[in-house]
Amino acid sequence: MRHDPAPGRRFRRMPRRRLLTAAAALPAAALLPGCSDDRRRPSGGRITLRFQSLAWQQDSLKANKQLVAEWNRQHPDVRVQYVQGAWPTVHDQLLTSFEGGEAPDIIHDASDDLADFAYGGDLADLTPLLPPRLRRDIPQRSWQTATFNGRIHGIPFLQEPRVLIANRTELHRSGVRIPTPEHPWTWREFEEAAQRLTRGTTYGVAWPLKEPVSATLNLSLSTGGQIFHRHRDGKVEVRFDAVDQAVPRTIHDQVNVDRSASRTTLGMGGSDTLPGFFAGRYAMVPLGFSYRQQIAQQAPKGFDWTVLPAPRGTALDQGVSPQTLSIAEDCPYKEEAMAFIDFLLSPPNMVRLALGDWLLPMGQQALKDPALRTDRYDWATGTALAGSLRSAPAQSVRGYPEWKDKIATPGLQEYYSGAIGLTALRKRLVEDGNLVLARYQR
Repeated sequence: MRHDPAPGRRFRRMPRRRLLTAAAALPAAALLPGCSDDRRRPSGGRITLRFQSLAWQQDSLKANKQLVAEWNRQHPDVRVQYVQGAWPTVHDQLLTSFEGGEAPDIIHDASDDLADFAYGGDLADLTPLLPPRLRRDIPQRSWQTATFNGRIHGIPFLQEPRVLIANRTELHRSGVRIPTPEHPWTWREFEEAAQRLTRGTTYGVAWPLKEPVSATLNLSLSTGGQIFHRHRDGKVEVRFDAVDQAVPRTIHDQVNVDRSASRTTLGMGGSDTLPGFFAGRYAMVPLGFSYRQQIAQQAPKGFDWTVLPAPRGTALDQGVSPQTLSIAEDCPYKEEAMAFIDFLLSPPNMVRLALGDWLLPMGQQALKDPALRTDRYDWATGTALAGSLRSAPAQSVRGYPEWKDKIATPGLQEYYSGAIGLTALRKRLVEDGNLVLARYQR
């Protein structure tokens, strides 16, 4: 699972060129701590690479550390040092480490966080380093999520579809049609199902939208919504047309018109909704696929739950921002770093990483593994959705983090709560939003 970086501090970055100019003016001795790292000097022919991982769930941590240990046993001359990072702080932490010349050699992140680092020259161009096996194993549409200016700056390796986690007992009681990956609900059927599942103190659905932007954008792909439109000159324009409005309007109406969605969960994160889900206050919760792990571990005995595909509009598509592995531009051993990544992302090892994080592997060979196609915990439902996952609309848009934090997040939160209408939301997203993007596209 990926967590959005904390907003607020990400816009104060000192341009790399200015930092280097300032560094050049300092006495040489003042720079020694950042340049005298022993790992950059092979001792006895052995080098050390630092691998910063964002694994945080118990099984994922175990898988990552085991794979590092296996690599080190097999490659005594290229030692990999495991460094623990954290999703909530990774953007600012990388920002600081790049500017300080202390970035890890191998970097775990998410594709929608790479644009500024790629354009800023902090991440190596992996295009000439990629092993042909790895290049072939990951679909072309997935490479697009980490390609900037025609150069690949990250290797997508895990992805997470958004699904509906549902109370199976309530589903059967209501008599609604049970959707499958082959025959998902339309958005209209989903609205009707939520209404039928609403009774007494139980809401049909709970939308955890503390961070509403990526969920809204990615689900809107199913109705043809893009919001970000790139022109031939490469510049991006924000639009909020009818196809972009369909999913936000559905969520708004469930909360404010149908009353089939809980208002109180709008300010919650996904994990916050689970106690209420287990207590029967909501029949369905739209969540990332990896939340199955928490549900499997925390659900009370006898609680019967299932995974349903997200509703479809004109297509099954939904956007994703895969987890990625990159190499720092300053890494002096890029070929060795790529060799470690190739080991880490071999089909059997990619399966281990996917199982550890309860996510889907990007590699097509790994995706065929029977362990990822079992009905247990509805793994088969997730793997059936892999072909409909597309690059998130915000990928590679410079200025997206600021648009998201300053414009879209408060705008969508107010719209979903009923504080503003669709016209006011559109004005903010488009007029105010394009002013933000224009500053990044001069």
